[in-house]
Amino acid sequence: MAALRAQSPTMFSASAFQHRLAVVLAAALLAGCATRSANVRPRSADPATYAGWGCERVHDEIDRVQQRAADVAYAVDSRAGNNMIALGLGVTVFWPALLAMRTDGIEAEQLAELKGRYEALRQVVQQRPCAPPPEAMAAQRQAGMPVALGDRLVYEQRSGASGTVHELGMRLSALRRDQLEFRVDLDGKLFDASWQQDLSGNPVLESRAPLIGWRRLLKPELALGQVVYGELAAAHETQPSGRVRGQVVATGPQTVAGRPFDVAVIELFGEVPSGRGDATDLGQGSTRLDGVMAVDRHSGVLLRLEVRSANADFALRRRLLRIEAAPR
Repeated sequence: MAALRAQSPTMFSASAFQHRLAVVLAAALLAGCATRSANVRPRSADPATYAGWGCERVHDEIDRVQQRAADVAYAVDSRAGNNMIALGLGVTVFWPALLAMRTDGIEAEQLAELKGRYEALRQVVQQRPCAPPPEAMAAQRQAGMPVALGDRLVYEQRSGASGTVHELGMRLSALRRDQLEFRVDLDGKLFDASWQQDLSGNPVLESRAPLIGWRRLLKPELALGQVVYGELAAAHETQPSGRVRGQVVATGPQTVAGRPFDVAVIELFGEVPSGRGDATDLGQGSTRLDGVMAVDRHSGVLLRLEVRSANADFALRRRLLRIEAAPR
């Protein structure tokens, strides 16, 4: 991907990652002394700001505000380290849970602003009134996607220490307003479970085909130099998840498998369980992980994933080889 805009040589190195991790741990300790509240007040927003917006645009903005609020809540939860908030995928957010946050700090200010905007937008919907948003992705947005309904994405996959080569197929079976859904096959064998992901590329970990997955790692509109973090889950659901961070080291248009994509390349670092067992967290022993991920910034479609770890459950190479177009 030489055509992509690359980060400078001072990019997110392992030593920089360790320094950032130390800062995060220190912040978590300080957070333990912070006041937690069930009454984070919204910052007032004027519904008239959105008076000229159509219902579809208002619904899209509600989606965006809730997604951003979920990301803020996850960031606070990760630093506090207490699994206070359980968040799922897409735009469905348990809004009252977002109030159980500390009232000091920039995250609470962001949450107050987002909640104020959310309430203003909801007032606009109620006053119109606007019909419920459709489940299906709008036709105009579908037309701008790099993949179409029925397309089959074919990946070369090498898993574990053996490096045995497999063919992974992912056929796009649904285009929803906030999700893509794929039917998954490995070496021609179709899995019962599908793969659902948001438009940033984060899958639903709780009901996925048996593939490595990640939670809240990818963000909308990834920018050069942006730092991201989330969870990394093994293909085997019984295995504990790891923690992963990364930095966007290159962005730009690129043709992959004959299709144009708006690519973000992310360098990954993290810790995963040292091996299989009954451990429920990294306190039972961990090992390092590093790798790289490339995704389309418009659709969240994965183009490349390579993770290296002494734990074979987190060792994987996957790259998009071709796209078999849907029958016309």
